[in-house]
Amino acid sequence: MKLHTKITLALILGAVAGVAAHLLFSATGQTWLRDALVWIEPFGNAWIRLITMVVVPLVMASLISGTASLGDITKLGRIGGKTVVYYLGTTAVAVTIGLVLSNVIAPGSHMDPTALENLRNTYMSESAGKVQLAQQAPGLKDVILDMIPRNPIQAMASGDMLPIIFFSIFFGAAVSVLPEDRRDPVLGFVDGVNEAAMKMVHWIMLLAPYAVFALIGAVLARFGADVLKSLLVYSVTVLLGLALHLGLTYPAALRFLARVSPVDFFRRIREVPLIAFSTSSSNATLPVTMETAEDDLGVSPEVSSFVLPLGATINMDGTALYQAVATMFIAQVLVGHLTLATQLGIVVTATLASIGAAGVPSAGIIILIVVLKQALPGSVDPAAGIALILGVDRILDMCRTAVNVSGDLTAATVVARSEGETLDVRPAGGRVRTAA
Repeated sequence: MKLHTKITLALILGAVAGVAAHLLFSATGQTWLRDALVWIEPFGNAWIRLITMVVVPLVMASLISGTASLGDITKLGRIGGKTVVYYLGTTAVAVTIGLVLSNVIAPGSHMDPTALENLRNTYMSESAGKVQLAQQAPGLKDVILDMIPRNPIQAMASGDMLPIIFFSIFFGAAVSVLPEDRRDPVLGFVDGVNEAAMKMVHWIMLLAPYAVFALIGAVLARFGADVLKSLLVYSVTVLLGLALHLGLTYPAALRFLARVSPVDFFRRIREVPLIAFSTSSSNATLPVTMETAEDDLGVSPEVSSFVLPLGATINMDGTALYQAVATMFIAQVLVGHLTLATQLGIVVTATLASIGAAGVPSAGIIILIVVLKQALPGSVDPAAGIALILGVDRILDMCRTAVNVSGDLTAATVVARSEGETLDVRPAGGRVRTAA
């Protein structure tokens, strides 16, 4: 049985077990199944730590090797410019989809007053803590300045991806201009680290099905059916928007910009969204994303090593779409419909805030608070709005992360094609069928 089939099966079994545990508790008060799923959850968390452990050495080695191998430093600037423009463009499209759906469906107009009050009472204290965390988050100016690390070792130790990316590219560029007798030993060492990190990823992925079962089962065992019911229209609006972005925006980019068959593309990357869905982390999924791009899509290491780490840090298409729907939902509940000018402001704010919140814990909520402050009247407390949606944030976070990493791989494919790459995969992987 192939790995992606095992992961899919584990996902289904974990979901069934989690829902059964929650229903058993709701109907009879029996907690033994829920306790069992919660008991095995640390195995899933340990697996996330294992794969996260590989991120820093893999990103650094691949970036240094890819940059040093470019030969022409101007090519790096060209790739970087295309990547940032593409990411900002698709993020703006995602926000627009979210706003259009929110205006058509109006999820905030379907809230029951009793459910509304229960949500506020249940999540108000937690949402206040999120707002306080957002106030401590750096602004866009600080994020740009913090990209230059005072101490690269400290950035590596804390896992700050933007400073790591900056240092690795800068170091790789310096290695590229060294004399051949000095450059080759450094590249040999870096390539060895990269290959060893990939081997570790292979070993860690063997445990993926068991970890996915543990993670999904525990999440759904805790997931409140009552909360889902009260926020059903809102949740469906978010999921519909994510499905449209995944099913329309990305295939259009693949077909017209990369000249790649979307069906072949999604068939080859199917493991990556499953892992992202289970972990709710683009960074934790990054080693698998990079391996898939190079082995299954045929993207060169020079492109994948730059586009994908940057995407895992700043590209948040799914999250940005969620911001738009959440903001409109909260506004419809608390203040009524927003003007067209305010909604256009949401597009700009959500697009730029997705970069400004890079590397910040709970980035999705942080961005949402920033957007809410811009969109809602000053008399409305953002914490009151955040409290309405926290109950389903975990399950929606899983879905939007799956869209985020799919967008990263789409970007890598588009940029690789724009650089003239043929997207041939290695012999063991087959070949992506390209459009004429």
